[in-house]
Amino acid sequence: MDVVEKSRDTHHELATEDYNDKSAAYGIEDVGHLASQGKKLINPLHGLTKAQVLADVEEFCREKGLEDKVDVFKRGALIAQRPTEFEAIQELTEDDRSWLRKASASKWSHPKMLYFTVIVCAIGAATQGWDQTGSNGANLSFPTEFGIARPVGTAEGNADEWKVGFVNAAPYIASALCGCWLSDPLNHFFGRRGEIFITSLILIATPIASGFTHSWQALAAVRLVLGIGMGAKASTVPMYAAELAPANIRGALVMGWQLWTAFGIFLGFAANAVVKDVGRIAWRLQLGSAFIPALPLAILIFFCPESPRWLMKKGRYIQAFAAMSRLRHTETLAARDLYYAHVQLMEENKIVQGKNYFSRFTELFTIPRVRRGTLAASTVMLAQQMCGINIIAFYSSTIFVESGYSASQALFASLGFGAVNFLFAFPAIFTIDTFGRRSLLLSTFPNMAWTLLAAGMMFFIPDTEANKVMRTGLIAFFIYLFAAFYSVGEGPVPFMYSAEVFPLPQREQGMAWSVTVCLGFSSILSLTFPRMLRALTPQGAFGTYAAFNVIALVLIFFFVPETKQLTLEELDAVFSVPTATFAKYQTGTVLPHWFKRWFLFRRGEKCPPLVIADDYEPNA
Repeated sequence: MDVVEKSRDTHHELATEDYNDKSAAYGIEDVGHLASQGKKLINPLHGLTKAQVLADVEEFCREKGLEDKVDVFKRGALIAQRPTEFEAIQELTEDDRSWLRKASASKWSHPKMLYFTVIVCAIGAATQGWDQTGSNGANLSFPTEFGIARPVGTAEGNADEWKVGFVNAAPYIASALCGCWLSDPLNHFFGRRGEIFITSLILIATPIASGFTHSWQALAAVRLVLGIGMGAKASTVPMYAAELAPANIRGALVMGWQLWTAFGIFLGFAANAVVKDVGRIAWRLQLGSAFIPALPLAILIFFCPESPRWLMKKGRYIQAFAAMSRLRHTETLAARDLYYAHVQLMEENKIVQGKNYFSRFTELFTIPRVRRGTLAASTVMLAQQMCGINIIAFYSSTIFVESGYSASQALFASLGFGAVNFLFAFPAIFTIDTFGRRSLLLSTFPNMAWTLLAAGMMFFIPDTEANKVMRTGLIAFFIYLFAAFYSVGEGPVPFMYSAEVFPLPQREQGMAWSVTVCLGFSSILSLTFPRMLRALTPQGAFGTYAAFNVIALVLIFFFVPETKQLTLEELDAVFSVPTATFAKYQTGTVLPHWFKRWFLFRRGEKCPPLVIADDYEPNA
């Protein structure tokens, strides 16, 4: 057994006793049942003597081939043990203290390599967005090109509508059934960077190929292959970014996935508008242009460091330290983060039984801590489809034509939607690590529900020449307002949240499952919405998705814990809370506190936390 594990076993017993005392002091009674399970955010080094820590570090360095870095790791471990008391640690150099002061003063102070890697991940996200919107403008012309645009109401017309839906849904079907699940073996054999490189090659080839197809069947087949690359990449890029980012800004950096996916959507809409007047080949250029962001992604990814946590998982600690050193200002800070992650990984490994692909998958549902992470990630991913954003992203041009715009005007209205979606993602950069993931979701879903309902109700305005400007303007206004609320909350949270909630041993499979839920339901939405639009009318279709927003809000309230500003390893404590206990805490503690705060104006009271941090004091 690793020497660090031995020390942690003894410390866990002491920490559980300490939790019992604190939970009673904070009035957490039945919820205090958690005390028997030690549900407290425990620094794994807290409670150890300095001699124990230094001895553990020496053993760690001998085992991992880092003997020449013993002094560095000793300083790093002492900082990890007492992160807020570094001024009192005698072993630190003045240079160490100087960098720690800078980090305390500015959470955005990090090496250029970290930000370069985040930019490369952003390109991967832009690729995803552009791939999603190429078909949006093409929907106005490729059905006619392939003879599948016969009038709705005839037998052939109804079949054609399903064919158009299948072409649009093809990438998401392939992502859910194949692409997401390939991410695990690709990551296993090629690493995070290798997996991203391979999928970027697919995303270069398939958009170009789609522009040369001559039947709807061939186009659907190419888009199925496109989906394999989309799913595998979407399962890895957010996870890669989460593993590189420091805990205090992880949300802001990883939410770049949504920010730049939104930018890719905007670029896709822009490309659709730019080529709209080139004639019959417009749809080919609209689909083919999606290869553009994948090209720099393939070129730049190997200039980034490999994920230190992936290298640790492979036992390659020397390379992991070298990679971490490129992402932190000094070797001491790199040693701090690497060693802290290591001791938490030792704890995670105690519950891991699965050694192959299928057993790791079953652990998503059989290990209680992992199952709760799976439930939370699945909930936020499902909610992204339930909220209705993709009926706009995939079919906005069709919707705007239904509202009374011409085909050309619809493309520009879609461009406006893309711009709003992108610009309103910026506020989340500053709120996601302070306001929190859960709070953003709970505050934006009610607003998405009423704006989507309002947009649907505007279709009741008679479609006459006198009312045209008001009708189309109001529909566009409420759709844009809906996009603004989405971009602040449900836009950035799902992929970032899913990338952080799984322990390292199950991270690839967990992310693959989460993206499968997202893109699988996206394929259902893409396939069924054209038919829903006809069967329920725009009013009914929009009203249905408004109701889905309310259902999603309830699911998030009961199944999605907060994760802000915790290390990937500390999240074990959050997801060790039983689901029933979490739900009881929300209804019995959080809701009454919310009512008192906002209706009885008792703003000074502090809601007792379900998971207690070491430094928490009630009503402080």
